[in-house]
Amino acid sequence: MSATPPANTPSIAAKKSWSEATKAYLDRRAIIMLFLGFAAGIPILLIFSSLSLWLREAGIERGVVTTFSWAALGYSFKFIWAPLIDAVPLPILTKWLGRRRAWMLVSQVLIIGAICIMASVNPINDDMLTYMAVGAVLLGFSSATQDIVVDAYRIELAPPSLQSVLSAMYTAGYRLGMIFAGAGALYLADYFGSTEALYSYEAWRNTYWIMAAVMGVGIVTTLVIKEPISTQVRIEQKASDYGRLVFVFVLAVSAFVMMFIYTGQILPDSENVAVAFLYEVIRMLSSLGVSLLVGYLLVMLGLVNKKMAYITWIEPIVDFFCRYGKKALLLLALIGLYRVSDIVAGIMSNVFYQDMGFSKTDIATAVKLVGVIMVIAGGFLGGILAQKIRMMQAMMIGAILAAVSNMLFVVLTYHPGSLPVMYTAVIFDNLAAGLASAVFIAFLSALTSIRFTAVQYAIFSSLMTLLPKVFGGYSGAIVDNLGYPFFFTFTALIGVPILLIVYLVDKHIVIGENDDIYGDEDSLLTKTNEPPRASE
Repeated sequence: MSATPPANTPSIAAKKSWSEATKAYLDRRAIIMLFLGFAAGIPILLIFSSLSLWLREAGIERGVVTTFSWAALGYSFKFIWAPLIDAVPLPILTKWLGRRRAWMLVSQVLIIGAICIMASVNPINDDMLTYMAVGAVLLGFSSATQDIVVDAYRIELAPPSLQSVLSAMYTAGYRLGMIFAGAGALYLADYFGSTEALYSYEAWRNTYWIMAAVMGVGIVTTLVIKEPISTQVRIEQKASDYGRLVFVFVLAVSAFVMMFIYTGQILPDSENVAVAFLYEVIRMLSSLGVSLLVGYLLVMLGLVNKKMAYITWIEPIVDFFCRYGKKALLLLALIGLYRVSDIVAGIMSNVFYQDMGFSKTDIATAVKLVGVIMVIAGGFLGGILAQKIRMMQAMMIGAILAAVSNMLFVVLTYHPGSLPVMYTAVIFDNLAAGLASAVFIAFLSALTSIRFTAVQYAIFSSLMTLLPKVFGGYSGAIVDNLGYPFFFTFTALIGVPILLIVYLVDKHIVIGENDDIYGDEDSLLTKTNEPPRASE
């Protein structure tokens, strides 16, 4: 039973036929998201798997190689600077391209610059690793920024009824970009002559140069698309006010980094999984607390306009709780837990396949080829499903499939080396993950207020992966102590409470068209007479 919508809730449009739901993928806006998704999918593996293999071929120690993965932390903390993207216009570019496309172009140029920096460094020279790290960190920051802007652009581009289609096309493009930057980079490096036995810097340099050139797809797309139609009236501030706002942000982030490093040095190491997890929570919360305190004190000291700081960082959060009240906590619980079952299980999947006796070729074909195809297919299926039934019904189906699919890995533990069982698990698991991801992105888009698109969606998407990533870091210890059957059964069971949360949200909360409670109240974003999305 779903919640009864209030009297002022927009009427729900009639559900589309199967042919209409399928034709939605040919919409111009869906094609735009396919190309933007491709551009967004390229950078991530240039920080992770491709870079890791490059460094290993160069003879870099494993301990050093794994530290480079920290360069991607920007993806988990992008909500911190997302408010600046909503608030700060870029000189010249904003007037020329519009608010979203200006930031999109800058982030893509920075991505290309970061990739070129990494390409110019030969990591075999130890004194050059610092420059490689700088390039990797810049790549993580700029690609996370691109994600923020593209997500905001997608939400503003089309109404909620089309968000599942746009998210499916974005996911398809993203996966294709990951294939090109992952498998494609490895093929190129091998083609240019770098192997584990015979390292060639020139081969990897040329590979990364090609990756930088391919990012031109994103720049061309940004230049040819149009800015979403918006009736929002923004009150422009002085350039000095924007500068001080950015300066306060930089100081607060610096405080977070220093506190994070300091607590890492003083907290003891522990082999106990629960204790180690508690230490990491303490480390993260204390660093965040110091960062917030520094930012608060700087605002109180008048370093930045108080009202401007409030509207930039505080009002988006207040808006969410004002719209949903105490029920916002239920929504946050759903956001933080919905993907935990499949994400935590996915962290161990490649290691699991290897332990089950499958070769690298078996794993590559099943996971990197068939698995990716099934994720894309699941995304398209989720997009169609979300147009045919209510959103929370689609969310329930996605949650059930994500939990049940993990039990196939338990079956595989009793049939090690069986390719048919492996392919069954891979196909069903990735199909379920793609479907759940598409409907979940549409759900998050529906929760996002059009007044704070970049900020709120960045918070939601960061919260979506934060707990699964933290918890997933201890999955190896769980397997070592309790075995694979227990681990995958556990990941399936933690999906059961999520079904209850989905049911409660469906029963008590209306998830519909933009439900901005502020109307035309004064703010930096005011006088919104209609939802500022691109016209149909």
